[in-house]
Amino acid sequence: MTSKTSRLDPAFLARQKRRLTELRQQILRVRRGEEGAEASADADTRDQAREYEDDAQKLAALELEGNLEAADDDRLSNIERALHKIEDGTYGLSDASGAPIPTDRLEAAPEALYTLAEQESRDAAR
Repeated sequence: MTSKTSRLDPAFLARQKRRLTELRQQILRVRRGEEGAEASADADTRDQAREYEDDAQKLAALELEGNLEAADDDRLSNIERALHKIEDGTYGLSDASGAPIPTDRLEAAPEALYTLAEQESRDAAR
């Protein structure tokens, strides 16, 4: 970790904080809506005859949903980290190297914690 502080404009930081907060709320709203829809669908099909193909489709959908939830969890974690970095004055600096993250990257992905090259390297290592 670095002891550097960000040199970003306070107006930019305020705008990014607002965007990050809105993104967090949007993800949480979608998640709550999906949980309600899932409970409703389960209740609707509880007393119906079951087909093995239906079960297979449900399993495939649950696997996809699990992958999407994991991606949302990662994004929420990054959003929380970015909000913390705004508060401690390190927003816009890479968590890995302390190098400045270009503002156009932060505009495109306000929760970015790494430079593009660092993120690509991390993604390739997975």
